[in-house]
Amino acid sequence: MGVMLRRSFPPGITSLSILAAGILALALLPLGVLVVHAVVSDWPRWENNGLTGLLPTLSNTLVLVVGVATGTLVLGTLLAWLVTHFEFPMRRWFDRLLFLPLAVPGFIMGFVYVALFEYAGPVQTTLRSWFGWERGDYFFPDIATPFGLILVLTLVLYPYVYLLARAAFLEQASSTYEAAYTMGYSRLQATFRLGLPLALPQILTGLLLVVFETITDYGTVSYFSYPTLSERIIVSWNSSFDPTTAVQLSLLMMGIALFLLAVESRMRARARFYQSARAGRRLNRVELRGAGRWLAVGFCALILLAAFVLPVSQLVIWAISEIRQPTVGVLQETFLAYTANSFVLAAVAAGLILVLAMLLAYGSRAAASQRSWIRRLTSVGYAVPGAVVAVGVLVVVNPIDAPITDFFTDHLSWNGAAYLLTGTTLALMYGYLVRFLGVGYKSAESSLEQISPSIDSAAKLSGAGAWRIIWRIHAPLVRTGLAVGMILVFVDVMKELPATLLLRPFGMDTLALRTYFLSVEGWHRTAAIPALTIVLIGLLPVLILMRVGEPSFGSRRGRSSRTGDEVV
Repeated sequence: MGVMLRRSFPPGITSLSILAAGILALALLPLGVLVVHAVVSDWPRWENNGLTGLLPTLSNTLVLVVGVATGTLVLGTLLAWLVTHFEFPMRRWFDRLLFLPLAVPGFIMGFVYVALFEYAGPVQTTLRSWFGWERGDYFFPDIATPFGLILVLTLVLYPYVYLLARAAFLEQASSTYEAAYTMGYSRLQATFRLGLPLALPQILTGLLLVVFETITDYGTVSYFSYPTLSERIIVSWNSSFDPTTAVQLSLLMMGIALFLLAVESRMRARARFYQSARAGRRLNRVELRGAGRWLAVGFCALILLAAFVLPVSQLVIWAISEIRQPTVGVLQETFLAYTANSFVLAAVAAGLILVLAMLLAYGSRAAASQRSWIRRLTSVGYAVPGAVVAVGVLVVVNPIDAPITDFFTDHLSWNGAAYLLTGTTLALMYGYLVRFLGVGYKSAESSLEQISPSIDSAAKLSGAGAWRIIWRIHAPLVRTGLAVGMILVFVDVMKELPATLLLRPFGMDTLALRTYFLSVEGWHRTAAIPALTIVLIGLLPVLILMRVGEPSFGSRRGRSSRTGDEVV
């Protein structure tokens, strides 16, 4: 059979490469159809409806992106500089614990902060109780403002910049700074003149990830009543029943996402100019003394408190209160159903995506020259908002749904739901595939890169076919990397809000949707239990990230008693 296949296809083309092309085409189909549909749609109607309020929406999106990008750039880079360049108490713990806000979705952080600091919240209520104040006797900043939204998203997203800035600083050799010292530069001057320029490509890549997350956010901006492009797409489709405007806004969002992907690709191309720490000794940390060390401790502790400890602690308090005195019975059968829906959807989607990603990655090995393009194309779905992906899937399945349903009804006596695709789990899974295939592909590709081509050659000489090589040789070798990728996809699906909102079957809610609906209705205590469940699940990839390459985390091994420097 293997010989027949090789004779049937042109040289260099195999059944796996054809299968990989089919998987990639399937993932890109909704976005491609969306472009075509937007181009041929009713543009005069767009001028009447779509342009109404577009400028304020674009302005809101730009203000939000600039504000969050500025905040995360300053906060993430400063924290990374502190933990990599200086030695102070609890530095090793802060070095890892500052990852934790990655586990808290923005819409959960948003409703916790609003509930805590609003006029009727516990903070202002306690202040009035202590000091006997009445309304108007004191000033307290309103958290439910654009500034509050920027603050919340900054606290949630700064780890993207922190992670990459930290990695860039750790890669820099000590000789770079020693040369600067001989020229009379201080540590701060050396950082600005040498350290930051060398780390800039990675820092900007992290910043682009922040921008992606900001423009694709729906739950947080919706909760703060701050209309952005992503929020308006869902309103146009789901509330205003104006699919044409939703499709055309989606095309605009796709253009922005593709532009950002091109910028990110260019930055990745510049990564080869990074200085590698292998060129010399790792950077020696300076031990802070006096007030400086406690300022560093206080700053790191303040950020960790605001971005993780405070919201999670409040969720725990609300959850305990809800368990003791239930308000709307969140722990009854309905909550178990939402939990089961979330776990089943996430598990099935993660398994499906990882299998297809593995086949795509294996099929692309034969086309090494095209691998960079495949990587970029699979990233498109993750770069565009979930609302855009959902609209693209609906544009694909809606026209073909009626004929397929009629066929099953006429020829197979189908008496099931009104449609086989629209508003079904199948369409929802398709949306997850388009949205998160890039996450699975990167995990599969990085795992396969660890396998030497000589192993494949030896297996082929022994008469093993491509599928046997995958199952008997590759699968055991890449299972750890695939397990990590599966966890990442699982958590992303658990937190996905806009795509699930538009594509889910009628009446099927998830933990993310339940949390969002309850928080919007003001049931903060009740929303705490599903929100806390999402946060705990989101900790899985963060904990893996904290442990990678750090077997001595939390111990005192590697610490020099004389200099305070560590072996990282």
